[in-house]
Amino acid sequence: MLLPFFGRAQDCKLTRETDPYTRETKLSTGFIFVDGGSVTIDADSKEIDLLFSIEGADKCFDNNSTAFIFFDGVKTKLTARNGGSMNCEGLFHFIYKNTPSPNTILQKIMTQKITKIVFTGNNKKETTLNFGSTEQQTVVAQATCLVNEAKTLIK
Repeated sequence: MLLPFFGRAQDCKLTRETDPYTRETKLSTGFIFVDGGSVTIDADSKEIDLLFSIEGADKCFDNNSTAFIFFDGVKTKLTARNGGSMNCEGLFHFIYKNTPSPNTILQKIMTQKITKIVFTGNNKKETTLNFGSTEQQTVVAQATCLVNEAKTLIK
């Protein structure tokens, strides 16, 4: 009866670190590599951060930069803004508050496969990260695992 639970739990490989100064626990999925960059999902007691690292030069993003998220089998797209600071290193953040019930976009990322994300930077140039079927499954599984585990960090 418990076999499916343990089987699923083994797929959940998160990195757990404790900050030596604040004694706060942080969780991370580690990097998930996709066509055009990578994504890592981190969490602490306050927030969940999806960090996209986009390959290539001159990838500048600020708080006005947007990302269009396309899901498998769905015609509509979701729009998200960069939650991180201005940078020209190709780093784009989706930051959500760590709550017992996840934000709508975070919930969709946990339940539906992403086919691509189109990022628009400061120069209005679009950059696309494409997710293959393996990456789609990995992102859904890791996001679900991390968000569920992050709930235990809420104080």
